[in-house]
Amino acid sequence: METAAKPSTLRCILEQRCPRCLIGRIFRYSIFRGFPRMCERCSICDLKFEREPGYFLGAMYLSYGLGVLIMAPIALLLWALTGWWITRVILWAAVLFLPFAPTITLFARVLWIYLDQKVDPQRNH
Repeated sequence: METAAKPSTLRCILEQRCPRCLIGRIFRYSIFRGFPRMCERCSICDLKFEREPGYFLGAMYLSYGLGVLIMAPIALLLWALTGWWITRVILWAAVLFLPFAPTITLFARVLWIYLDQKVDPQRNH
């Protein structure tokens, strides 16, 4: 009898799967297809994704960090290719970054849920 291999954590993060059961979905559909609604609980293990009001404040910090990691190379590339002044480079880097902002915001929520479950896991009822 064969058993299914457990998917990697990285794969489950990219697929926005529940950090506890690795099967249920965090969002109704992929964040890479648009701006989906978040599920309140995992349909498989009943993990509550938003534990309390203000829960995703930490995700805002992660989102900021991801934004910097994406915007900095864009700005450096623009500066190297064009030789513009730094203010113009930053302005254009921000404009080019804007389409990525919603996806990064939602992806930061997924990372925050995984980090929170690693540090302080919710147990099954």
